[in-house]
Amino acid sequence: MTSIPDLIRRKRDGGQLTDEEIKLFIESVTTKRMQDCQLGAMLMAIWQRGMVAAEIHTLTREMMMSGEVMRWPDEWKRLMVDKHSTGGVGDKVSLVLVPALAACGCKVPMISGQGLAHTGGTLDKLESIPGFNIRQSTEQIRTILASVGCCIVGQTEMLVPADRVLYAIRDATSTVDSLPLITGSIISKKGAESLSALVLDVKFGRAALYKDLPSAKQLAQLLMDAGNSLGIQTGAVLSRMDGTIGRCVGNSLEVIESLETLKGNGPDDLMELVTTLGGMLLVMTDLAPGLSEGRTQIYDAVIGGAALSKFEAMMTAQGVANQTARTLCSAHADYYSILRKSEHQLELEAPADGVVLDVDGFVLANVLQKLGAGRSKAGEPINHSVGAELLVSIGQSVQKGASWLRLHYEDPAPGPDQINLLRKALTVGKDGNKETLVAEVLQPH
Repeated sequence: MTSIPDLIRRKRDGGQLTDEEIKLFIESVTTKRMQDCQLGAMLMAIWQRGMVAAEIHTLTREMMMSGEVMRWPDEWKRLMVDKHSTGGVGDKVSLVLVPALAACGCKVPMISGQGLAHTGGTLDKLESIPGFNIRQSTEQIRTILASVGCCIVGQTEMLVPADRVLYAIRDATSTVDSLPLITGSIISKKGAESLSALVLDVKFGRAALYKDLPSAKQLAQLLMDAGNSLGIQTGAVLSRMDGTIGRCVGNSLEVIESLETLKGNGPDDLMELVTTLGGMLLVMTDLAPGLSEGRTQIYDAVIGGAALSKFEAMMTAQGVANQTARTLCSAHADYYSILRKSEHQLELEAPADGVVLDVDGFVLANVLQKLGAGRSKAGEPINHSVGAELLVSIGQSVQKGASWLRLHYEDPAPGPDQINLLRKALTVGKDGNKETLVAEVLQPH
């Protein structure tokens, strides 16, 4: 019988693991038969030697099967959809997209994560709403989907337990950026949701994991292939991530911007992503004949208020008091009567007359993380009130001395170096071109 050192040796020497060997590997991870030192060695061997497509697909399937795989009523099966983003700055897309999809007839059991490093997490944003409970059992998820059509929850204890073990060791052994391990981690969780269709928002640019389009496309293709190998129709959008999505960064502020978007006042870049990603899913589930029609259906659900009604229903189904949800969704909501507002605000001024050419989202997010909006280690507390509002947009004319950024902070206060970094994040010059966020759409095979 193959031993664990045999597996490590084979991968270390560049060999291809069989389906049975990968199954043994994942079983050993889940049952804790594999020592941490052996697991670290195996992950490093995978990082150095890589995996062929067949190995990645088997790894993903075995990770998915390491725990509970959700089951749905037959009449829902073609309607089960979800979205995954590789992480960005001000990425509040899920808060608008999920209820919009439900309003169009989809069932969306979104299992999301918390933020780490400079990228914000969807669950952190929702937890800034008093009473919102991200921890729901499989039975509770099924009940919410039956009544509302969507939920946004954290990973349950029984879902893909192998991923929790692997991720902790990946972080400790600097193997987080291994493409096979990234693919297995993302797609196994989506596979355990028993989806009909999945769309991936794979970001590239200064504030993304991948800095250029070709490397983002490589990851997108791997993820799509792995999703399709599990029987999930999987498409992808390659989107630019240099600045911010929308004008707000930080948990409470992003909830406010999401609610304003659901009331028909959303920024163009956010709506572009929401309608493109949502439109693709409507086509994949045969709820729209083509991408253009799908985009229109999602747009109408947001602008017409149907998505806002679904968001309100989702909030109450996940523990928010009826009056709180109603107030947040009302036409002229006093958001800070419910959401926490930071004790201090500070406005930064434009250094010269001109046109806004660029705002460096990576710099902005890193400063906000250090001020308490994000975390550097899993499990660290965050301050939901910390964030920033952009008071200008790319392509807008500004005058010297006009405010371009409002910083929301508490303790710690920003130091002179951080203020200087934020000032340098703004580029003002002569006329420039504003690019759309969506660079390419990859349809399912």
